[in-house]
Amino acid sequence: MWQMIGVLAELERSLIGERTHAGLDAAKARGVKFGRKPKLTRQQGQQAVKLIAHGERPADVAASFHVGRTTLYRALAEAVESRPEFAKELPRSLAAIWHSVQPV
Repeated sequence: MWQMIGVLAELERSLIGERTHAGLDAAKARGVKFGRKPKLTRQQGQQAVKLIAHGERPADVAASFHVGRTTLYRALAEAVESRPEFAKELPRSLAAIWHSVQPV
């Protein structure tokens, strides 16, 4: 008796998984984006590069965008990765960041 209930529960669990995957695939086909939205847009990252290139401290730039320094450094890394010419504009003191921070 209990074995039969276990088999039915296992079957139901596999059906739930199949429906979940089908729903995710349908959402992806419709173009739904999953995950958390980025704190900084690409344009804000580029603006941050320009501010730092003009001498602003990274902590001050992060505060002006209402994000933490780590988030700012990630956005800077993404901006430099998408447009390598931005790396020439940044101070050398930020060169170590690109090796330690991986874009998300």
